[in-house]
Amino acid sequence: MINATKKWIFLKISGAILVPLMLWFIFNLITIYDQEYVSVLNFFTNTLSKFLFSIFIINAYFFSALSISEVFEDYIENDKIKNVANKLLYSAAVVIPLITIILISNL
Repeated sequence: MINATKKWIFLKISGAILVPLMLWFIFNLITIYDQEYVSVLNFFTNTLSKFLFSIFIINAYFFSALSISEVFEDYIENDKIKNVANKLLYSAAVVIPLITIILISNL
């Protein structure tokens, strides 16, 4: 299978997974928006919420990294700069969710 086809398939799958997770998060964010700190803390200490939020963050960064790498492919002509930009992007797409999940799991 061609690399571009794989990226396209991963974009579609991760986008489809992202929609229900985003709806879940928006609904819960609306419910805890005006609540006390304890309510917000209870939401993020709940095991199911931690798991779903972790999947949401991982999937969101995966989706955004794939999308932004396509922009790099289209608009950056220099291959060296394109490769460095993609490597930095993919590194950030791994490190930032990892840090977020570690911080949430320590609550």
